[in-house]
Amino acid sequence: MAFALLADLVVVVHLLFILFVVAGGLLALRDLRWAWLHVPAAAWGALVECTGWICPLTPLEDRLRRLGGETAYGTDFVQRYIVSLIYPEELTRNEQVLLGLAVLVINGGIYGWLAVRRRRPRRRS
Repeated sequence: MAFALLADLVVVVHLLFILFVVAGGLLALRDLRWAWLHVPAAAWGALVECTGWICPLTPLEDRLRRLGGETAYGTDFVQRYIVSLIYPEELTRNEQVLLGLAVLVINGGIYGWLAVRRRRPRRRS
C-alpha cells in the first residue's frame, strides 16, 4: 500500500513538473527569478521529448508500483486521469517531437517577449 501511494505521489510530481515545463515561463512574467528554475526544466523537458529519452520519474514510478505488488495501472483517480495525461497510449514519436518543439516555441516566445520588454526604455508619466 505504501509503495502504491509513493508511486501515485511520483505521478503527481511528474504532472506538476510537466506543467511547469510547459507553462513555467509565465511565472517569469511575474518574477524573473523563476527563469533560473524554469529554463533548465524546459530545456530538459524538450530534450526528453525530442530525443525519446525516458524521464527518471517514469522508472521510479514503475519500480514503486512493482514493489507495491502492482503489475498494471489501477482505476483510482490518479491512474485514470493523471497517468493517462502523462502517458497517452496513442502518442506517436512524431507527436512527441512536436510536443518538445512546442515547449521550445511557447517558452521561447515568452522569454523573447520578456527580453524585448526589458530592453525598452520606460516612459515617465
